[in-house]
Amino acid sequence: MPQRIEALDVSIEELEQLVDCAGQGPLPPEGQRKLKAAVATLGIMAGMLADKDTTIRKLRELLTPTRTTEKTNKVLDSTGAEEPEPKPARRKKGHGRNGPGAYKGARKVRVAHPAMKRADHCPGCQKGKLYPLNEPKRLIRLIGKAPVKATVYELEALRCNLCGEVYTAQPPSGVGTEKYDASAVGMIALLKYGSGIPFYRLQKLESDLMRFQLLRQGIPLAPATQWQQVSEAAEILKPVEEELLRQAAQGSLVHNDDTSMRILSYEREAGDARTGMFTSGVVSIVAGRRVAAFFTGSKHAGEKLADVLRRRAKELAPPIQMCDALSRNAPAAFAVMLSNCMAHARRHFVDVVNSFPAECRYVLETLRGVFHFDALAKEQELSPQARLRFHQQNSRPLLDGLQQWCNQQFEERKVEPNSGLGKAIQYLLNHWQELTLFLLEPGAPLDNNVCERALKKAILHRKNALFYRTINGASVGDLFMSLIHTAELGGVNPFDYLTELLRHPRELTQAPAKWMPWNYRETLDQKADLAA
Repeated sequence: MPQRIEALDVSIEELEQLVDCAGQGPLPPEGQRKLKAAVATLGIMAGMLADKDTTIRKLRELLTPTRTTEKTNKVLDSTGAEEPEPKPARRKKGHGRNGPGAYKGARKVRVAHPAMKRADHCPGCQKGKLYPLNEPKRLIRLIGKAPVKATVYELEALRCNLCGEVYTAQPPSGVGTEKYDASAVGMIALLKYGSGIPFYRLQKLESDLMRFQLLRQGIPLAPATQWQQVSEAAEILKPVEEELLRQAAQGSLVHNDDTSMRILSYEREAGDARTGMFTSGVVSIVAGRRVAAFFTGSKHAGEKLADVLRRRAKELAPPIQMCDALSRNAPAAFAVMLSNCMAHARRHFVDVVNSFPAECRYVLETLRGVFHFDALAKEQELSPQARLRFHQQNSRPLLDGLQQWCNQQFEERKVEPNSGLGKAIQYLLNHWQELTLFLLEPGAPLDNNVCERALKKAILHRKNALFYRTINGASVGDLFMSLIHTAELGGVNPFDYLTELLRHPRELTQAPAKWMPWNYRETLDQKADLAA
């Protein structure tokens, strides 16, 4: 592995000036340090480029060392500056093991005592009587099973030796008429679009379980068959997706962002000169519920958000939109109250903390206080109005001081505007109003983390499957990711949700609003009551 290069913030112009000064006399120690670091970097990079196994990722890791965390104390520790003695970390309660109560999906089997029952005499003392404990003794046993299992029903067939008529036994009740049950299709979709397991990996797993004699649980499950099942299921679920988008458009707060994606076969519209492909994520807060939606194509996140907001009721006030400061994230055709992500602004200072430790320390510790107050507001479950007053009382003084400090850096010429620190400060000042909207508007968030976490679904798919083959395949993936992640955000079992949706295709078309993740169980209960 190549040696680690010291992180120094040096521009090309500064290096050229150092070279010119070197011809006029000895350089100061700091100038020598920077010039030697530049020469060492050039030598190491030349050696790496000569190695055929060198990748862009290795070069990036060499030049821009990454951290495993962006927590303020870890970032500031890396600068080598003296830190006050840290407080001992609180040890979390518990021993790290899962008790029986954590196995909520486990089948429970009651085992009665074979020789004793309530009110029997105690065999030990012969005087007392036995009574059952409130909490029985529990044993946990785990077994392995294939993700998708098959049952072969061998229906006895009888033929008349005279007329040749064949009489076949009827299948058991509840078997159904479809070869692939809704639960099997739901499991395949969840593994593919929820857990990022490509079709061919599931095929290999099932094939291995079928070939080897230890389990004999697998079944033949070709990738083409898996795709056929999920694509047909997507047609059934489209009314629910459309209703989900309609409800997302009514949200008071919408988060959006995008990540790169690849579609192998994609025909662009006439006049579309873009070369990029994206998966855009939208997370909308509607009446306290979070609705997630995904869109893959050549359009940017702002254009996809505009497509969603076209479904918005005209009488509603403009929503708050949370995103980073990229212009492509804003829906140009619709009015929104724009709020930018403070975590993105903070990250600019994290990137240059090794070059400007003192200045970055002040900014990061100030923002740590702001995020701390936001965490307290969440813990106390404050209403939007109460949270606004809480931030105005506690966070505003911190941010007012930060804004004044940022302006002083330029006014007093303490920082070079084109340096890493100067650009980080300039980003903060340029988007100050959007970054501090939470001090003015009830319900405005500090960061876009909820959308960043949602996009991990698409990133996981990209890492494992690498691409979508067609735009239709991307649309199917978007649909399932939207339903799965919306269910997860609401604390609903996505496997159970997909299974029940696929078991009621006619009802989905008639009343999709009754089949949202937060109310489909009530719909099933009402249907059961009517049947009874």
